[in-house]
Amino acid sequence: MMKLFFSRNPNPRLAVAVARYLNSAVDFEYASPFAPGESEKFRPLNPNLSLPILVDGERVLWEADAIACRLSRDAASDFWRTGDDEPEMIRWLSWGKENFMQACDMVHFERGTKQRYALGPIDDEKVAEGLARFRVAATILESELRARQWLAGESVSYADFRMAAFLPFNDIACLPIGEYPAICRWYDQLENIEAWREPFGGLDAPDLPPIAPLR
Repeated sequence: MMKLFFSRNPNPRLAVAVARYLNSAVDFEYASPFAPGESEKFRPLNPNLSLPILVDGERVLWEADAIACRLSRDAASDFWRTGDDEPEMIRWLSWGKENFMQACDMVHFERGTKQRYALGPIDDEKVAEGLARFRVAATILESELRARQWLAGESVSYADFRMAAFLPFNDIACLPIGEYPAICRWYDQLENIEAWREPFGGLDAPDLPPIAPLR
């Protein structure tokens, strides 16, 4: 049985959602590599000490995209696209990480991560920069989603899960998603997928440290 080490943060959440969607044969284990005394355990598995980490005997894989590829192959699923749709999926993974997701991450880091883990006050200039970048990227994504139901092909794929990785945390980030009806429609479709909506159901997964939502 493979083991997936995870937390409730965006990228580990993404990996758990993928495993749940694919009904992967994995054992889920909550982890906190940066907690006191834990780094010695996890550094041999991932020198970055970041999650998720997939362990299969002597084989160790880290980074959510790589894990999603592995689990999709194991499941013989086209969730990780192959064939003619693969270049399309890779395009969205590449563009999303450098544009839409990066903008989401900038804002979420200031309003969410830093506040959860006492990493300092919100940098309003960074938030403004992130919001400006978000509007540019969201305008492009909105235009594309007006003409398609999903990002790659006629059904949900990993491209959709990856692009939306930070949106479950928007109660804290407060990105103006509501200004983009096609993005809202697309994300509502994801929320109708149980594995995406409730990836931690039945798992031992302590909540993230609380912070006060923005008003």
